[in-house]
Amino acid sequence: MKKRDIISILIIGEIVAVFLILVLRNLGYFFNWIWFSLIILPILALIALALAYLISKKIKFVFQFAKFVAVGFANTAVDFGVLNILMLISGVIGGLTYSIFKGISFMTATAHSFIWNKFWTFERAETKKTGKEALQFFVVSLVGLVINVVVASLVVNTIGPRWDISLKLWANIGAACGSVSGLLWNFLGYKFIVFKK
Repeated sequence: MKKRDIISILIIGEIVAVFLILVLRNLGYFFNWIWFSLIILPILALIALALAYLISKKIKFVFQFAKFVAVGFANTAVDFGVLNILMLISGVIGGLTYSIFKGISFMTATAHSFIWNKFWTFERAETKKTGKEALQFFVVSLVGLVINVVVASLVVNTIGPRWDISLKLWANIGAACGSVSGLLWNFLGYKFIVFKK
């Protein structure tokens, strides 16, 4: 494992911690220990990546997939964080505006994802092809956007809250369903279309 991997995973852990705090704050959960996550999450991320590195000595793709998953956690944190900031500022937690907010948060996370996946996960430091890669990345991500937003909107607007869950929490459950639905598509698309060797 390189020094760059250690620094990158610690930064990713911080990104996840910061946006987790924002999401929990919007949901009305704020405990003093949450600030402790600014230390714990980066350390746990580093431990998980180190384990993946050890496993990758036997199964090669594990380390790259672990980096992709770590970036995915950060992207999800950015996605949820931007969505919750928009809901907090506007007070809107459903309907067409929610779907627009979900699209905005997804696209913000996608831009974040491109940078991390290009330079860290798939290690494509050359910049000559960046325009082409960005276009391919956003096309693959556009399919992911459709999957993500359709699933999230279906959960929030069609299924609706269940089991006395608050509207804000249900909106986040919808966002989680949308995020999970595109994970496999995005990894395969990025690996074999955008950043193929």
